[in-house]
Amino acid sequence: MGQSENEQARALEPGAEELPPGQRLQRGWPVLHYGPVPRFKPLTWEFQVFGATASGEKHSWDHEGFMTLPRSAVTADLHCVTRFSMLGSRWGGVSTATVLELAPPAPEVTHVMVWAEYGFSSNLRLLDFADDSAIFATHRNGDPLTVEHGFPVRLVVPHLYAWKGPKWVRGIEYMTADRRGFWEERGYHNIGDPWSEQRYSYQEAPGDGPEL
Repeated sequence: MGQSENEQARALEPGAEELPPGQRLQRGWPVLHYGPVPRFKPLTWEFQVFGATASGEKHSWDHEGFMTLPRSAVTADLHCVTRFSMLGSRWGGVSTATVLELAPPAPEVTHVMVWAEYGFSSNLRLLDFADDSAIFATHRNGDPLTVEHGFPVRLVVPHLYAWKGPKWVRGIEYMTADRRGFWEERGYHNIGDPWSEQRYSYQEAPGDGPEL
């Protein structure tokens, strides 16, 4: 059976060969979020690392302190579960590896919960969180993030769908067992690998996540 005209056009589109299945190339950066955009309050803003830390203590930085942490940059894609993909952005910020080094987890930690404004959360396996390309982004292509895109900090985990990297991040919780985050409790896949099209919880295989 031959390809449809739309399939042929997509196959010829530059960058199409780099897309996960079911995705389309996005030239701009759409604004998508649930709920209101939070107001940034620099005097009370705090980034926390808590839960099963190696020391048993909470680690925290105010905004000025967080922005003076060692900086990193990665060139990576962003794949949204709504089926758009944005390729080749240059993300600047603080790598997850830096946070793990400065606030190490206890040896028994297997997962993290990323917490954002208004109590939003997303769970990640520690190995995904610690990936070399994962970054707490403050900039994209040299420009500070806009508030609609997550200013002052959003997590970017390029090898997973974008909901696994929340906007407006305020901290991470180290966990010794998996626990579903906000969207994972509401029918999204617990792992979220775009190359395997892990979009929804009904697609999960045994062992992919806790029972709903």
